[in-house]
Amino acid sequence: MKGLSIIKFLPGIAWFFIVLVLTCLPGDDLPEVNNWFKEYHIDKLVHAGMFTLLAYLFIYPVAQAGIAAALKKNYFIKIVLAVTIWGLTTELIQKYFIPGRSFDWLDWLADGAGAFIALWVGIRQFLK
Repeated sequence: MKGLSIIKFLPGIAWFFIVLVLTCLPGDDLPEVNNWFKEYHIDKLVHAGMFTLLAYLFIYPVAQAGIAAALKKNYFIKIVLAVTIWGLTTELIQKYFIPGRSFDWLDWLADGAGAFIALWVGIRQFLK
């Protein structure tokens, strides 16, 4: 793709691995949280934020590329779908491979919502 190199995706790749490490922490290694944190589902905001940033870090280099707006939008959508699938994958990894962690549909919903927030921001910011 014109104007794109792997270097421009390094922040997204780095954040991808940070998200992987965070989601693979065993349940016993996670800090105890206050009741208000659980009661108000603050962890869902954390999930949404992590996945908003993940999607945006891959959308940004595409937005800066010298390609047509329609093609950029197509790539934005593919990135968001891939990030949403990655959110589902992390939940399955937690369920089957990480001690003390479990699958949570609401976490995945928050991951997907975060990815779609990045899509919305990307379209508004770069495809006016």
